Amino acid sequence: MAESWSSFDLHLDWRPGDGRRALADALRRAIRDGRLPPGSTVPSTRVLAKDLGMARGTVTRIYADLTAEGYLYTSQGAPTKVTTRGGPALAPPKDDVRPRAAPWVPDVRWDFYPGRPDLSSFPRTAWLSASRRVLHEAPASVFDYSDAYGPIVLRRALAHYLARSRGVVADPERIVVCGGFKHALTTLGRVLADRGEIAFEDPSLPEFRAAATHGGARVTGVPVDEHGIRVSELDSPVVVVTPAHQYPLGVTLAPQRRTALARWASETGGLVIEDDYDGEFRFDREPVGALQALAPERIIYAGTVSKTLSPALGIGWLVLPRALVEPVRAALSESGWRTPMLDHLILADLLTSGVYERHVRQRRAAYRKRRDRLLAALPAGFTPGGISAGLHVVLGFTGVGEAEAIATILRHSVAVDGLGRHWLGEHRRPGLVVGYATPAEHAFGPALDALVTALREISP
Repeated sequence: MAESWSSFDLHLDWRPGDGRRALADALRRAIRDGRLPPGSTVPSTRVLAKDLGMARGTVTRIYADLTAEGYLYTSQGAPTKVTTRGGPALAPPKDDVRPRAAPWVPDVRWDFYPGRPDLSSFPRTAWLSASRRVLHEAPASVFDYSDAYGPIVLRRALAHYLARSRGVVADPERIVVCGGFKHALTTLGRVLADRGEIAFEDPSLPEFRAAATHGGARVTGVPVDEHGIRVSELDSPVVVVTPAHQYPLGVTLAPQRRTALARWASETGGLVIEDDYDGEFRFDREPVGALQALAPERIIYAGTVSKTLSPALGIGWLVLPRALVEPVRAALSESGWRTPMLDHLILADLLTSGVYERHVRQRRAAYRKRRDRLLAALPAGFTPGGISAGLHVVLGFTGVGEAEAIATILRHSVAVDGLGRHWLGEHRRPGLVVGYATPAEHAFGPALDALVTALREISP
């Protein structure tokens, strides 16, 4: 068993008697594991050799080998550093050519990966002003251990905002603030595990299905068509839906399906989890109200600031049926969750002052312009879907496979997502999921040009 050898505040699984090859392997593992992150400086050959009691020439040969392999890079007169790739650039498997998000994809310059807003639009000035007000006015008790379900001032502000803007039946006492929708699903998976199964729309985000599974629930799929989820095929006690703008297809749940889903929950005792992830961003007609209002004791409403402000804040909320409030609060408390009190008070300030809604209206107008520019620039051969709302569009196409299409787009240094990974069953069809909100405002024009150039190469 190798000892844990400490050098320059880094633990390497290496011992002095293991030799040059073992030390090289230990350094490779440290880089791959992230303990030596991309861009970090490694010790000089002289320092490392002295620290480890080795010949300097041995360390020099190790560095030369790791440089040749793509783990390190050197420059005359500058220290040796870990490459920005953190290791050799390996081509993705041919059957799994899909980026996760631009920061995780080497050499991608233009980011159309969906799921995020324009991060450069974060209202820094308004957030800073609200932070000052909160710190000036808040009592000392806000720095104590917080409640697991969120401060009452935020829950009251959310109740007013959700009732007014989304038609949610929202009482502060039935609102629980959490760390985002994935956190909410994991918690609900624990609370509802004894019901046996949670159904998801097919297609849907696999990350969210995994979150429910981690909570302890089993997962199944229910097909989606042009009218939304097929309620008649629902045969599970719990179902997760995105009725305002189905993810990823972008369809809106038809009125008769909304009524049927609420009736199913009321008559069978089932539960609906409504993910209203981008309900504020509707462009071509008035926003569709929340499904929750049709059956408040059978429908759990979930929302976040991930699309309106920033996913980095990690703020989401659940409006729960009364019977689930205490079980969910207990599950959050048992998990060790404590709310980030200051961020929650700042959000409450933005909500009550009207700043949050003004920001949402501004972003709605900006994203609509982006959507229109994207649709106008699309080359022939692509069929856009889900365009009436949200922050993404689905592009259907023919002539090439989805993996080949994504690989072509990546060669143009553009990141998009593929539709294929979202399916559970056999209803698969190829498509590209393009998040037009993601690029910064100043970069949207050149990013769109790069995307269109790549799409022309794919177009039959």
